[in-house]
Amino acid sequence: MGHRGVETCSVYGATKAAVISLAKTFSNELADRHIRVNSISPGFIRTPIIEEIGMSEAKIEERRKKIPAGRWGQPEEIAKTVLFLASDESSYILGQDIAIDGGIIPLWH
Repeated sequence: MGHRGVETCSVYGATKAAVISLAKTFSNELADRHIRVNSISPGFIRTPIIEEIGMSEAKIEERRKKIPAGRWGQPEEIAKTVLFLASDESSYILGQDIAIDGGIIPLWH
């Protein structure tokens, strides 16, 4: 939501965009201290809250059809990216927003 304006989601989208902006700004402010700051933008991730909020199987399937990867993401896929960003293997990645979204963000631009 931080990458696209969605009707009825103005405050939610603005907070997501703010997190992305803060990560970029903090990255520049803290680079000389060798502190790397990045952000992630997860797409539709299948977590227990989906069932807890009562999302119907029809709605789940409707959203799945919008995802170019053809499926919802899994929490483990987010965790693997976060671990990568926290590791030395990503030492040259600064101020980036990593979309873990099955390809949906490019469709919104």
